[in-house]
Amino acid sequence: MTVSRMIARPMLASMFVVGGVNALRNAPAAAQKAGPVAEKLVPLARKAVPSAPIPEDPVTLVRVNAVLQLGAAAALATGRAPRLASTVLAASLVPTTLAGHRFWEVSDKQERTQQQLHFFKNVSMLGGLIIAAGDTDGKPGVAWRARRAAKDARREARHLAQSARHEAKLAKAKVG
Repeated sequence: MTVSRMIARPMLASMFVVGGVNALRNAPAAAQKAGPVAEKLVPLARKAVPSAPIPEDPVTLVRVNAVLQLGAAAALATGRAPRLASTVLAASLVPTTLAGHRFWEVSDKQERTQQQLHFFKNVSMLGGLIIAAGDTDGKPGVAWRARRAAKDARREARHLAQSARHEAKLAKAKVG
C-alpha cells in the first residue's frame, strides 16, 4: 500500500466514524430529519429487494446506517476490503445527505448557507468514495482483466486457426 493510500483512507473514513458515533448517540433527533427520506426510500428498497428485512422505523434506520458507516469506515481506514467499504460508505452517504442537509427547505439564510455547505461537503466526500471504490491499489482491475482475457483468447484462436491450416496443408500433401 502506498503512503498516500495509507494516509488518505483513514482520513476519508474519519468523518464516517464521527458521524456514525454521533448518529448512534442522537438517533431520535437524527430520525426526525430522516423521516421524510425514509418514507420515500423504504418502499423503493422493499420493492427492489422484497426478501430483505428492511425496517420502517426511522430510529432503527438511523442506527442501522450508523453501524454500517462505522463498520465500513473501520474497514476503509485499515485497508481491509477498501473498495467494498468505499462502496458501502457511498451508498450510505446518499440518504444521509438527503435527510440531514435539505438546504432547499430552510428559510433562514444563515442556516441555509450552513446546510448547503454540509450538503456539498458530502457531495465532495461522495466523489472521493467513488474514486476509492474504483482504486485497485495499483493492481489490474476487473475491466482490464476482462479485456486482457479477451485479447489472449483472440490471439490463441488465431494461433489455433493457423495451426489447423498448417496441419490441413500437411494432411493434403500426404494424401495428394
